[in-house]
Amino acid sequence: MPDDARVYPERPREVEPRHANTLAGELNEAQSRAATHPDGPLLIIAGAGTGKTRTLVSRVAHLIERGVRPERILVLTFTRRAAQEMLARAERLVGSASRGVHGGTFHATAHRLLRRFGAEAGLPSDFTIMDQGDAEDLMQLSRASLGLGDKKKRFPKKETLHHVYSRHVNTEIPVPAILSEEYPQFREYEEGFAKVFADYTARKIDRNLVDYDDLLLFWALLVESNGPLAERISGMYDHILVDEYQDTNHLQARILRGMCRAHRNLTVVGDDAQSIYSFRGATIRNILDFPAQYEGTVIVPLEENYRSTQPILDVTNTLISRAEERYTKNLFTKRTGGEKPWLVTAHDESFQTRFVVDRILELHEEGTPLREIAVLFRAGYMSADLEIELTARNIPFEKWGGLKFLEAAHVKDVLAFLRVLENPRDEVSWYRLLLLMPGIGDITARGAIDAMSLLMWSADAFASYEPPPRARAAHTALVQLLDALRSHPTEGDGIVSHEIARVRRLYDDILRERYDRVEPRLADLDQLQTIAGGYPNRAAFLSALALEPPQATQDLGFGSGSEDDVLVLSTAHSSKGREWDAVFVIWAVDGWFPMSRALGSAEQIEEERRLLYVALTRARNHLFVTYPLNVYDTRRGADYSIDQLSRFLDRGVREKMQRVVVEKNDGAPVSPDAGTRPEIDLRALLRGRFGAA
Repeated sequence: MPDDARVYPERPREVEPRHANTLAGELNEAQSRAATHPDGPLLIIAGAGTGKTRTLVSRVAHLIERGVRPERILVLTFTRRAAQEMLARAERLVGSASRGVHGGTFHATAHRLLRRFGAEAGLPSDFTIMDQGDAEDLMQLSRASLGLGDKKKRFPKKETLHHVYSRHVNTEIPVPAILSEEYPQFREYEEGFAKVFADYTARKIDRNLVDYDDLLLFWALLVESNGPLAERISGMYDHILVDEYQDTNHLQARILRGMCRAHRNLTVVGDDAQSIYSFRGATIRNILDFPAQYEGTVIVPLEENYRSTQPILDVTNTLISRAEERYTKNLFTKRTGGEKPWLVTAHDESFQTRFVVDRILELHEEGTPLREIAVLFRAGYMSADLEIELTARNIPFEKWGGLKFLEAAHVKDVLAFLRVLENPRDEVSWYRLLLLMPGIGDITARGAIDAMSLLMWSADAFASYEPPPRARAAHTALVQLLDALRSHPTEGDGIVSHEIARVRRLYDDILRERYDRVEPRLADLDQLQTIAGGYPNRAAFLSALALEPPQATQDLGFGSGSEDDVLVLSTAHSSKGREWDAVFVIWAVDGWFPMSRALGSAEQIEEERRLLYVALTRARNHLFVTYPLNVYDTRRGADYSIDQLSRFLDRGVREKMQRVVVEKNDGAPVSPDAGTRPEIDLRALLRGRFGAA
């Protein structure tokens, strides 16, 4: 954002409500029952493509039309975009009154409440939020200060420490149990884990830092406490609505119980068949046990699908019917036509790749835009061969699940300058920016941090530090920059953008020294500066980035260039919530889908089944499931192996599909079955030779 840019103020806008009778006319019978449900707990089981967002929005509109004050309604989602879309659609139904509805993610709502009420519970309101990378770095400082990284036998790295800590907080599983299940090689370090977590917690308190897990934990502790503060917070809302309830964890379920302590007006929407995030701490038990936790729950299943053809639904219904525990629903559609999904047998990976690319080109030539075609897979590495072939044949694509904008080192570097201004006790950010400066290494950086700590992190603590001779020039430059930034106004239009521009006078030269190809990184910083222009102050900007980090606009794909019409390659997890005209699901073999690491656990097998269900239900009109018979791949522990079709595609599922084989170069198709009658029975001849029955 240029230094002389001005901010264009938003115009006041009013939206007239639509006629109330139009609401009911746009919903089917089940959606209408859910939207007009009276008070009390409501569980909406929304199958894939059944219009759950429309139903939830309609329920918000119905509550407002019924006389519930908008500011007494809270809508919780898992992304800011989902919340914004929901509230925008509610506005179109009931007019500008819906703007009073509170909506956002669990973490953003927790952040808002803690800024408002935290000081009354011993949490200073000027706390700084750490993202996952910062939390891992602080965990590393705790690990190092305790001397646990010096052992001859490897002590767990910071990423493992943070994962165990976060999983414990979100799932309430004891640390020893997590170690036994996921990291048995580290069970002997149980005491070391406890020491690191204690030191990490103390560092957060001393430096006024809050991590993602703290946001939810503090919210839960506030509403579970006894006293007027908990009553004030839980009494803020008369109705709470939650989207994607199958993705909530134990901590979020605790929060909802606390927020509903004064009433039982909780509406949750979700699909147990799409619960696929246990690795993040989500538990399917929340949605399966909801009726038991909230007595008198009304359950409304949504079964009419508006996305897929009936042949696709026949396959997905059969697949998920094998789940051991589920809410019974059978998706149907009023759409007519559609061919059976293809189950495609290929000789090996190269034949699988050739089929996928050839069929994509056929669909595109028939009029399907590339952006309406997706290739899905269980894990990112499974698309390597396909990416090479797409590039060779000049087919543009982007791969989802790539680098996040804020994970880029150069973006985190610039933000570190702002973070130490906002919170001088932010040890992680100090360490990061000190290591950027010429002549400052690990020892000097730690010495400077220790010196500032002794001076109670005062504003002039860093200026008072006496660096070694080799670091004096860098020290002087950094002191001057920080002094200049402190002297700037802290509020006003474009102020944060101006601060970043000032930081870049120093940082851009460092960037040019570090990287040969600096242009994409400078473009990222331009984008960061532009984003910053819309925030009134540094605190609001840093909090927004921590809570809702934007995705990268570059380096997301490989070979996609800047074209809009690009093929999508995506992991099954990243495809959730999306849909395409044509979907290819590749590597449908045991050990790949389901993943081999899940084969020893019944719970994980069931989640893998749900994950395949999610992948298959993304398709509107065309669905292709492919599997190679042979694989040459050292990742599988051998140079050569014969693949087994995924156990989830059993005989009943296969009967709903069209079998297709990819022709080999010699013109002979690959046989998917060994049950055909052979021209010569070699085994029978052998039995006859030795008189076997």
